[in-house]
Amino acid sequence: MAPIPVKPGIYKIHAHIIGPTSLVTATEYATKNGAPVITDRLNPLPIEQEWTIEPTEPVPGAPYVIHLAYHEGAGLVTPEDRLWVNSVPRDEWAQFTFERVIGGVKILSGNGLALRSGHRGAQIELVKPAPEFQETWTLEFVRPLDEE
Repeated sequence: MAPIPVKPGIYKIHAHIIGPTSLVTATEYATKNGAPVITDRLNPLPIEQEWTIEPTEPVPGAPYVIHLAYHEGAGLVTPEDRLWVNSVPRDEWAQFTFERVIGGVKILSGNGLALRSGHRGAQIELVKPAPEFQETWTLEFVRPLDEE
């Protein structure tokens, strides 16, 4: 499928797994590659569950970077084909594209791997894309970038 454009802004990213709403969440404790990124229940503190999605450059078709909305220097990185958040230079952040699938979107890394949430609490993995429910996400637009 062809990539779809995403409006730059602040989002909650919902995982399509069985059970109550699960959101992409940065964990509190860093390990060797940064803080593991998991899916977890809705947390009243948005600090770890609201994400800024913005294009790498202001041209149509540019890939996107994703970082914590309240920590502008903490972006998503993908060592070991797993999702982490880390305060590294922006040019080291992973780049993503989005494709429309039944029920939501598929989020693909720069090397074409899909984000997959196996179950609540598991670290998000990057896998070869397949028509899997655990690879489907919903982007909930919270607000534009210029609003606090």
